[in-house]
Order: sequence, then C-alpha cells, then structure tokens
Amino acid sequence: GNGSFGIVYQATVVETGETVAIKKVFQDKRYKNRELQIMKELHHPCIVGLKHAFYTSGDKPDELFLNVVMEFMSETVYRVMKHYAKMKQQMPMLFVKLYTYQL
Repeated sequence: GNGSFGIVYQATVVETGETVAIKKVFQDKRYKNRELQIMKELHHPCIVGLKHAFYTSGDKPDELFLNVVMEFMSETVYRVMKHYAKMKQQMPMLFVKLYTYQL
C-alpha cells in the first residue's frame, strides 16, 4: 500500500517462503534519509525488524530508491482504526493501550 514516505509491497522470499514487507522510498538528494541507519541499530520486540536493504534505479536517470525489507505485519494501526470507524464503534480500550504502549 501507499504510505506517507513510500510504497510498501508484500513479497515472499523464494529461498525460505517467508512473507516480508518491502518499503520503497525515493532518495531525495536534498534530504539525508537516516531510516536505514536507524533500523540497523534498533532491535526491540515491539518494532518491525530489518531483514535486508537494497537500492534500485527509477525510470528517470536521476531517480534512486531505497528498498527496505522488513518483517511482515498483517495489520496496521491505521487499518484497525478504519475498521472501527467504519463500524461506527470505538476501538476497544485494550487496543488503544497496547498500541500506545508500543509507540
């Protein structure tokens, strides 16, 4: 799906059959993107883990994309919130506490 900073794809690692998420982010030369550097150093059970990263070229000669391969999470906070809003229900307080704790 599309996010604020890029596009996220669901993929399968051919060698292992593992499902992963690949976040494709445009590398704007005007800004320093520290996402990869931070993810390499950040290890916590409540944070999606980095598996691999690689760069790809875009359609235009100057375009460069960072592809961050991460653990796949089947749900997002956004989708859970949208679900309850669509049902015209409040998100259960337990969910609110769990998500808030992890932020």
